[in-house]
Amino acid sequence: MANKLETRTGCEARIRFAFQNDNGMWKVSHFVYEHNHELAMPEERQFLRSNRKVSEAHLGVIKTMVDAGIRTTNTYSYLSEEVGGSQNVGFTKRDCYNVVNKEKMVMIEAGDAQSLINLFKRKQAEDPMFFYTVQVDQENRMTNFFWRDGRSRIDYDCFGDVVVFDTTYRTNRYNMICAPFVGVNHHWKNVLFGCAFLLDEKIDSFIWLFETFLESMGGRKPKTIFTDQCQAMANGIEKVFPGVCHHLCSWHISQNAARNLGSYYGNPEFKHMFNKCLQGYCETELEFQSTWDDLLAKFNLTGNLWLKTLYGLRAKWCPVFSQHIFTAKIKSSQRSESTNNVFHQMSTKTMSLTQFVHHYDKQAEKMRSSELEESFRCNQGLSSRIAKSSGLMNHAATIYTRKIFKLFEKEFVDSLGVMMHEVGSDGTIHSFELNEEGHKRVYIVQLNSLNCSISCSCKMFESMGLLCRHTLRVLNVKCWSQIPKQYILKRWTKDANKGLEASEHGELLQTKGKSSVTLRRNTLMRTAYDVLTKASETENTTRIALQKLREIAGLIEKEMIKSKGEVNAKIHDSLDDCNATTFDETPVRNPSCVRPKGISNARLKSVMEKRRRKTSKDIVSSSKKVSYFAY
Repeated sequence: MANKLETRTGCEARIRFAFQNDNGMWKVSHFVYEHNHELAMPEERQFLRSNRKVSEAHLGVIKTMVDAGIRTTNTYSYLSEEVGGSQNVGFTKRDCYNVVNKEKMVMIEAGDAQSLINLFKRKQAEDPMFFYTVQVDQENRMTNFFWRDGRSRIDYDCFGDVVVFDTTYRTNRYNMICAPFVGVNHHWKNVLFGCAFLLDEKIDSFIWLFETFLESMGGRKPKTIFTDQCQAMANGIEKVFPGVCHHLCSWHISQNAARNLGSYYGNPEFKHMFNKCLQGYCETELEFQSTWDDLLAKFNLTGNLWLKTLYGLRAKWCPVFSQHIFTAKIKSSQRSESTNNVFHQMSTKTMSLTQFVHHYDKQAEKMRSSELEESFRCNQGLSSRIAKSSGLMNHAATIYTRKIFKLFEKEFVDSLGVMMHEVGSDGTIHSFELNEEGHKRVYIVQLNSLNCSISCSCKMFESMGLLCRHTLRVLNVKCWSQIPKQYILKRWTKDANKGLEASEHGELLQTKGKSSVTLRRNTLMRTAYDVLTKASETENTTRIALQKLREIAGLIEKEMIKSKGEVNAKIHDSLDDCNATTFDETPVRNPSCVRPKGISNARLKSVMEKRRRKTSKDIVSSSKKVSYFAY
């Protein structure tokens, strides 16, 4: 209260009027012209409370800009520039902040958790394919929740063979864990399959989440799932996704190796041998085992506990053990972490869950807009001059997206340096031995001329879905002008999601998340801006525009008064359906709020990252660690 400005000074300045019945005129009956305070200067009039008001037009602009991620101070600066200075805006910067905060409070007026559920209900009314599930505890407090929109389901139908899942960030006032499900689309870009918030990383939470995710996707499991190393997560995957290939993030393993192996990892020879095992440079399991044994023997690390644990999990991180399974050549969960990091950067420690969902929608919209632009570019001619002179390349340029074609082009160009020898043939099945120039490794390719099937010992098609340089060399020498149709993976083609995107839900998905009022206002503002820009060129056209605008304003005012009752009734019914809980429905309570002080938004450490060689200092400091318990 000490900082609040006292504006009551007991000023007696006033003017009073009285109505005269005899002549029907108003007469000044009392006038005190002396003020006991300084009067505001003309340039200070915008600070007077009576002159400060945020109009509906300004409110619409502020909401739109804030929703677009523009900071409030920059929004006010824009409004000031538009009217020639802050003195002409009609309100102060503080008023602008107050309006934004008021809108945030309205957003969660039913409580953060219940407002979030109300938001999900509205989204479900707008998008029939929208899916959400909320888990609560015995006190009816929200603990975990998951949601995805209709477009995410369509994307999963097209690209859900590989899923990247990460739980390394906490980005809200409740210190809940942000856990997005991310995939890779036909442009080699990230695509969102859904998102969850978890209160803890226990087995039960992961089982609930994975079962919910599976239900939301119609029971269709991915072929491969990438995660960080977490035993509770691994147990959940084993139970809910039996038979699904579970891979660990190679980037995290590299970081852990640097921490746990110390000076060894700084040795170039050690690092080369370790990365040969980790990054998939071993072509066979025997080669991996030989390299691993040599590594342990050469550096006397046979008794290293961390390496023993890592070796026991080798099937989850070494590509040689899963060459026959499609992984899209992803080697880490960093795709999910990069998406998660975007959410981390645009959120704060005090952000409500409802606000985060709005931010998530904006980020998803940006990613989908980028995908649409890339799809447009894919249809603007051939991606390479080489494609015009080669049948295989021309066929690839016709069917694949630009990014995938670039990967195919590299394999095709590299195939020119591959030496080929036919080592056997029975008239139908032809066998070839191939080796790359400067390398001793031999690859075996078999071609069946009857059913047009071809295979290579490098297993690139099985794991990536693209023909390797060895098979392309054989096809090119044998004068094939087209890629056999069974080796064209639809998920990499330009038409990967064609038909699904243009489904009956297509138009709905393009406008979901925006109210009809916002869409109409945006349309009017675009049209009005073009007209008013032309009108401002001369005094005459400006006068015409002002006259017509006043006429329009009068007509609109009459129409609004006429239809006000009907509109209010519709709004009331809509709010009853989406915002209010029923009499037998108990409002969901917020998760337990965590004080922002000392809570970091940084990436969480995995179990293996936390594991360190115990020293006396570590033992003393371990007693000072803080644990966060789920309620």
